[in-house]
Formats: sequence, C-alpha cells, structure tokens
Amino acid sequence: EKPYHCSDCGKSLAVSGYLQSHQRTHTGEKPYSCHQCGKSFAHSNTLISHLRIHTGEKSHSCSHCGKRCTSLATLKIHQRIHTGEKPYSCADCGKCFGLSGHLKLHQRTHTGDKPYRCDQCGKSFSHSGGLIVHQRIHTGEKPYSCDQCGKRFVTSNSRNIHQRTHTGEKPYHCSDCGKSFVSTGHLKVHQTTHTGEKPYSCNHCGKSFVTSGSLKRHQRTHTGEKPYSCDQCGKSFVTSSCCTIHKRTHTGEKPYHCSDCGKSFVSSGCLKSHQRTHTGEKCHSCDQCDKRYSDKISLIKDL
Repeated sequence: EKPYHCSDCGKSLAVSGYLQSHQRTHTGEKPYSCHQCGKSFAHSNTLISHLRIHTGEKSHSCSHCGKRCTSLATLKIHQRIHTGEKPYSCADCGKCFGLSGHLKLHQRTHTGDKPYRCDQCGKSFSHSGGLIVHQRIHTGEKPYSCDQCGKRFVTSNSRNIHQRTHTGEKPYHCSDCGKSFVSTGHLKVHQTTHTGEKPYSCNHCGKSFVTSGSLKRHQRTHTGEKPYSCDQCGKSFVTSSCCTIHKRTHTGEKPYHCSDCGKSFVSSGCLKSHQRTHTGEKCHSCDQCDKRYSDKISLIKDL
C-alpha cells in the first residue's frame, strides 16, 4: 500500500517522509548544506556521502578488486563493472545500462530532447556535461593539463589520450589485424577500413562519413558556419584545429620539429610534408598521368 500521493505528479509513496523527500524534486528545495564548501542537497544521506569527499573516508570496499568507495550506493554501481549487470533497459531499442542516469541520457537519442541550452550561441545539448564542455569554446577554458609537457585540454579524456603520446601506450587493439590505438575512437575509425562502413550521411548532398565529427565538419561547407574565431584578429574557421594552427602565426609558435634537420613547423601536417623531402616518399599521384608528388600542393600546381 502506498497511501501518500504527490499533488504535482501523482506518484504514490509508502511513507510520508518519502513523500516530503520526493516533493523536493518539484520545489528544488535543498535544506541540507555542507559546512565546508556550502554545497546544498535535497537529502541528508546525499550530504553525508558528500562530506566524505572532504574527509577522504571510504568505508565500503569492493570484494572483487579492493577498490574503496564513499557510499554503499557507489560501491553497488562500481560492482557492476565486475558482474556485468545492466539493470536499466531502453523501452525503445532494448539497450541496457548500468546506471539509470545513462539510460535517461540514451533515451534522448530517441526523443530528440536537448534540455541544456548555451546562453551565448543557443546551441542545445542532451546532457549537462555536453553543455559544460561546449561553453569552453566561448570561454577558452582548458582546465586539464598534461603533467609532462604542460599542454592544456578542454576535457580530461582528451588530456588522457594526449598523455599516451608520451608513454607510447596503445591499449586498444583491432581484432582483425592487431593494430593498436591510443583511444577507442581511433580504433572504431580504423575498423571501418575493414568493414567499409560509413554510417553518417549528409542530408544536403548524401555524402557519407566514418565519424559524426567528419560529417559535422563537412556540413559546414553547406551552411558556411565557422564557429572557431581567433581572439587576436577575429578571423573565423571551420574547425578548432585550423584556428589553433592560425593562432601560431601570431605567437610564432612552431611546436613540431624535424628529427633529421631540426626545422620547426606550425602543424603536424606541415612536418609530415617536410619529412618527405628526407625520405623521398611521394604519396600523391595524378589521376591523369600517374606522376607522383610529395605533397598535395605540388600536385595541384601541376594540374
């Protein structure tokens, strides 16, 4: 029996205290606040778990790997890594998830719901994390830095992938050819060379692409959008990498160095083209006469 009903959404609960706690999801009330950082919470048990961040207390340990967690709820979620349990399933496609929050995010791929909107450019996102990362395009914030070279990144994942260029670690392996990669994204892109799959197609011209990022960049050739601008001269670019390379014309930075002659370059692409002058490699061929060139610019000039 659940005799207590929420007047806002009709949800029924067994205990009056549960109803009071639930109603805070509608009112936004957060009566429990942390005396150390001031952060507020709707439930006392959430505050207790939060306080362990300050104290460092991790009283719950995993019987599989020994990892310690701040709360029993966090431990149960962690243990799903070992058990493979995914108790939350999508009613639309059947895909299963370990967390209810991940299911909610996934369901927005079906509904198209994007409740998080950037107040600077109006772009909308399906989850708050996407909005937070996007806003760094406007602010220029790069909160994650490489502990080896100091290079800064917008996301911790980008930083982690970059650090593998220092360690040489390539933990993701292709099951078809054994080639290794620094990230799952790079592996997935590589695997399409075996499958030939190009799942992302342009709704303007029908051209297909291996990644959603490649499709987005291509679509800007139709829309004319150039979302990345130089903070020194105002020039705009289609991609963030083009903007970054351009900025080096102002700073004079040339971070890519030739190991053969020491010459420096503004981009890895320019370095690769230069290195062909040492190796003699000519990877660009003319489809009219089969003549080969070391760089695309020389090929275009000769056409």
